Amino acid sequence: MKKTTGTDRSVTQSWRPATRAIRGGTWRSEHGETSEALFLTSGYTYDDAATVAARFAGDQPGMTYSRLQNPTVAMLEERIALMEGAEACRAQASGMAAMTAALLSQLSTGDHCVAARAAFGSCRWLVDHLLPRFGIETTVIDSAVNEEWERAIRPNTRVFFFETPANPTLDIVDLSFVCGLAKSHGIVTVVDNAFATSALQRPMEFGADVVAYSATKLMDGQGRVLAGAVCGSEEWIDEVLLPFQRNTGPNCAPFNAWVVLKGLETLGLRARQQSENALALGKFIEGRVPRMLHPGLESHPQHALAAKQMDAFGPIFSFEVDGRERAHAILDALELVDISNNIGDARSLMCHPASTTHAAMGEEARAEMGVSEGLLRINVGLEDIEDLKEDLDRALGAAGL
Repeated sequence: MKKTTGTDRSVTQSWRPATRAIRGGTWRSEHGETSEALFLTSGYTYDDAATVAARFAGDQPGMTYSRLQNPTVAMLEERIALMEGAEACRAQASGMAAMTAALLSQLSTGDHCVAARAAFGSCRWLVDHLLPRFGIETTVIDSAVNEEWERAIRPNTRVFFFETPANPTLDIVDLSFVCGLAKSHGIVTVVDNAFATSALQRPMEFGADVVAYSATKLMDGQGRVLAGAVCGSEEWIDEVLLPFQRNTGPNCAPFNAWVVLKGLETLGLRARQQSENALALGKFIEGRVPRMLHPGLESHPQHALAAKQMDAFGPIFSFEVDGRERAHAILDALELVDISNNIGDARSLMCHPASTTHAAMGEEARAEMGVSEGLLRINVGLEDIEDLKEDLDRALGAAGL
């Protein structure tokens, strides 16, 4: 295979975001296919023994085994890195594989990690349960308070780990401050950017070292496959992440990589339209619910910071009602919006985090991070906004709001 004309880094760096999303990282075989080829192979053959020896020694480029390289996966990695503004990227089997690899590849017994308390339930499980099993100390803080990051630093602090916007409370982290603080102490920042993607926010522009993704979400955009990605400098990817990935195997399947490649082609269009729909729907229901958590609304305490860091506010927001019974009543009354715990889909989806994504955390931990019994999270899709308003109006009315 060869890269298409003009796709060397000196050319692609000059491309604008929409062009990168369509053409970045494209390779073509001798057949000249327009769509990226799907290589469903686990292994590769070689012309002679010297060639395979040279490849395994790292002296000659080329494929050796699909746990290490696959042409379809490599195309996805190049495209994500290009869109993110990163030097390199490694695709993963899922978003949680990406988060786990980003942390375990660089943390050892005796190290310390500072993490945001507002996070996806499985990310909190990594911090609260998995890392301590290996003798890695962890401190959980209110990530929206800059001073808490500084107070949490210890001599053995190696990593800051956080999401922004956070799932499901939509807390916003001050990227410039936190990343700058980390750099001044030799700490690596790992940012989960799944709620925004590079279409709406690029943490590396604010000094982030590592950006991790659930590509299952907005990157795919249609709820079809599981995938993840970790972006960073070429040195960090090759020397820190790759040895972990090579020997533990959390790799993205070629078919899943191909599906995400197709999703990236429309990511910018979808993310902007879904953000517009979410803002309109948030404004529509804001006066009818006790509490709104939407960074695009002026009522959000970090609205100005979100506007500074993000090109748009994303398709996801949360709102709070009085207790689980009323929250479930709203879900049960929906006719258009689906009850689902996924996000990033082109379809509108709503869930009750306390009984789904954060159920395993326990009541005390949920209360600590602000996941109340009445909290509902919605992923706003690409349906007509008037139909979505009518559905939410009907559901809220059925629940007495």
